[in-house]
Amino acid sequence: MSGPVLADSVRLTDDAVEILDRRVYPFEVRWVRCATSEDVAVAIERMVTQSSGPLFATTAGLVLGAREARRDPPEEAAARLRAVGARLVATRPTNNHIRDAVHAVLSATVNADELAGNELVAAVEAAARAHDDGYRARSAALGEHAASLLADGTRVLTHCWADAYLIATVRAAQGAGKRLEFVCTETRPYLQGARLTAATLVEMGYRPTLIADGMVAAALSDGLADVALTAADRVTLDGHVINKVGTLGVALAAKAFGVPFYALVDAPDPQARTAADVVIERRDGDEVLHARGVRTAADGVIGYYPAFDVTPPDLVTRIVTERGVHHPKELS
Repeated sequence: MSGPVLADSVRLTDDAVEILDRRVYPFEVRWVRCATSEDVAVAIERMVTQSSGPLFATTAGLVLGAREARRDPPEEAAARLRAVGARLVATRPTNNHIRDAVHAVLSATVNADELAGNELVAAVEAAARAHDDGYRARSAALGEHAASLLADGTRVLTHCWADAYLIATVRAAQGAGKRLEFVCTETRPYLQGARLTAATLVEMGYRPTLIADGMVAAALSDGLADVALTAADRVTLDGHVINKVGTLGVALAAKAFGVPFYALVDAPDPQARTAADVVIERRDGDEVLHARGVRTAADGVIGYYPAFDVTPPDLVTRIVTERGVHHPKELS
């Protein structure tokens, strides 16, 4: 049986990268064709792909970069590929998936040897494939650990779209014979919870309940969920969770009503000891004034959009990684 559509949303072809447009899914299944590495960078910036999608877009974009450098001598090819990597890293600075993917591919190729032409392309393709496979394996291990925290019949509140982490957790719970129920926040302004999380859960056999972002406290007060479960775009070594804006509000409500709050990440970021080491992406406030391309605010209204927020460790019950379940103050 094939998996959820969003589990495989980036395709590398002989002459391009095709990225499933998550801005319109599931109402449209539309693929954005990126013929150059710059096209890939622009697609990431414009939210064509989100969550772990940019990781796979990045590795595929580096392959395009290697193809673009095919006729360059080794030093020029290496410089061109490093420039492609820097451009991709700059697209979305808060999640470290892109940074780590670029580092892994460059370390295995242009930083390791003088490669050019078809040899460079083949080396980058192999390194990209290895990084993608490694991420999927880490997500599967994480899912097993996360599922161990969920008893049969648990009602799970999600926020935003946890992508591979959520899919792996659901698969692990299903493999253990556990019945789960889900409550999904809509997640403004791109409605990832309503369109991506909820749609994928339906694909996987569930009937999730959808709530507006402002309903989290009321839902927990009413006993609608037993645990709150989110992804983390980054976790610092001192236990701060950086994730889609609104996560802090979920954690505060969970604390107020005695609901465990679990955050999923493949590993804490060794380059971020504290939250001060993480750049919080500030997106154009105009995005808040629209939903699915339609303006929802009156003329003259100004939008404000920090794309992520920071949840302190005192609000986090446990952090789940590929290596197990951890107290947020015992990561370093």
